[in-house]
Amino acid sequence: MTDHVVKSFDKELASLKGMVAEMGALAVDQLAGIVAATERFDADIAARVIEREPRADHLEHEIEGLTIRILALRQPMAADLRQALAALRIANELERICDHAENIAERLISVSGTQAEPARSLTGLARFACTMVEDIMRAYATADAALADAVWNRDRELDEMYSSLFRELLTHMMEDPRRVSATIQTLFMARDIERIGDRATNIAERVRFLISGARDEVERPKADTTKSIGAPAAR
Repeated sequence: MTDHVVKSFDKELASLKGMVAEMGALAVDQLAGIVAATERFDADIAARVIEREPRADHLEHEIEGLTIRILALRQPMAADLRQALAALRIANELERICDHAENIAERLISVSGTQAEPARSLTGLARFACTMVEDIMRAYATADAALADAVWNRDRELDEMYSSLFRELLTHMMEDPRRVSATIQTLFMARDIERIGDRATNIAERVRFLISGARDEVERPKADTTKSIGAPAAR
């Protein structure tokens, strides 16, 4: 970050970056809670994820307020403008990640009384998405373009894991109709996790633009085949 004649401008930009980092840490904590809740099928852990969600909304509002102040009073240009806009957009993606985590927690609680645990593969999917968010926030903090690229490319692997889990869950529903309700909830949880991966990939694109100032020209790799997956044939 370039030093400015007006030192308070440097402090504002540093504060903005720190707030985004704090929000990223919260998102990672929320996803770690989801990993633990799905792994242990623990409604209490899921409830704590829900309790923390308003903090994400509060942080997003604070980041938005400071960004507007910087844009209005400092009229930033070039790298400074990219930093302010990136903070605003990354905060929005992080808030949506926390929303997805809350959705998963609510669905986990809804099936906790049925004794029908979600598929174990869901935990692996959640852990993979959590690592993506953790890594992209480290890339943001250190301006690591290579790490941002790695996260961006990892979205395809998450899509493949999600598509595999989708097939697995459809098979479960066909084999045991008593699990249909719980399996449908698990399908929605898996979809939220896949969307978390998309949000992490969006952040990766923001980080790459922040570092280079160049727009992405390469199409994002996708491997979500769930739209073409039909129900397995009845046995």
